[in-house]
This record gives sequence, structure tokens and C-alpha cells, in this order.
Amino acid sequence: MSAALTLQSLPLFPLAAVLFPGGVMPLRIFEVRYLDMIGRCRKAGAPFGVVSLTQGGEVRLPGVKEAFSRVGTLATITEFETPRPGLMLVRASGEQRFRITSSDQLKHGLWVADVERVDSDQAVPVPDDLKVTSAALEKVITSLQERAPAPDQAPVMPPWHLDDCGWVANRWCELLPLPIALKQRLMELENPLVRLELVSDVLTRTGITQ
Repeated sequence: MSAALTLQSLPLFPLAAVLFPGGVMPLRIFEVRYLDMIGRCRKAGAPFGVVSLTQGGEVRLPGVKEAFSRVGTLATITEFETPRPGLMLVRASGEQRFRITSSDQLKHGLWVADVERVDSDQAVPVPDDLKVTSAALEKVITSLQERAPAPDQAPVMPPWHLDDCGWVANRWCELLPLPIALKQRLMELENPLVRLELVSDVLTRTGITQ
């Protein structure tokens, strides 16, 4: 990786979730370390990194060590609200994946890391034998939009790329109740076609598609 593709001291948000590129993640923030982080990122227009927890919980507890995956996703703040002091409601958008090269926990508990960006998925058209997964996703997205309290509150936001393997696979990974470890492995896959093939297998086994 070249120096142009690295980020230093990126603040991290370890969560019991996986953020995929192109995804949307609502966050309810009340811990001091993250209130400060989100406030700084919003003021600077800077991203933070979402990484999935492999040990510990989202809320810091004495004596419990946090550990997290080494590959995460850059997140940018798209909506921000402070309904009361000590509480932030945020919607974040998933951008590019990254790989942690080194990390450190600051005194007040916030993790920061030096990271290198992971190449974005190549655009790969959905092949004919997998178009059923794309068609099923379109139906689900339409239904979710109709039930959303407002158009901008739907869990999948436009533009839709229903002809792109990576985009379709990522949206299914977000919507399906898959184990966090499996979502993480799928997110890390470099080949978007393979990711969609694996997702298609899950859809077939669960009877969502045939």
C-alpha cells in the first residue's frame, strides 16, 4: 500500500455488528469516549472506523478486555441529533474497508489505529444464475421502504445497484440474521462474486429463494 492509501490515528468504534461498504448504520451513543469521538469527527468532517468485536461488549466494563477484527469499514456521519445532554443519535454511512496495521487504547478508553485502505470491490455484473437473489432483494427493499417511518429512514438507501454482485451481496449480509463472525468473513472477501454465491447458498437453504 502506498502512503496515499493509509490513515493514521483513526478513531475506532468496536461494535457487535459489521458495517459493509454502502451500508447505513444507526448508532445510539452515550459513552463519554464515543460522545467525544463523534463530536470531533462531526466537527472535522472526518470518518471513524467501525470494527466488529471478537471479545468484550459495546459498553466498557472494568476488567473486561476488548478485542476486535483487524478489518473494518470507514464510516461517515450522515445524520446527527442530540435529543438530550449525554446522548447522540447518529446515522453513519459505510465507505471503504480498511486493515489495521497497529492500534492503541488511549487513557479514556478510546481505541485509535493506523490503517491501510483495502481496495474497493470491482464492479461485477450479477450473472444469470444469481439474478434471483437480486430480484428477491428488490422486493425486500421495496417492502422496507414502504414500512419506514420516513423515506430517509429506510435501512437500505438509494442508489440501488441491483446489477452489481458486491452491492447485492452486501445488502443481503446486512439484512440476514447471520452470525457476526460469518458477516465479518463475508465482508473481508476480496471477490464480490464469491460473496454473492455464498449469500445465494444461504438464501436457498433458508427458503428465501429457490
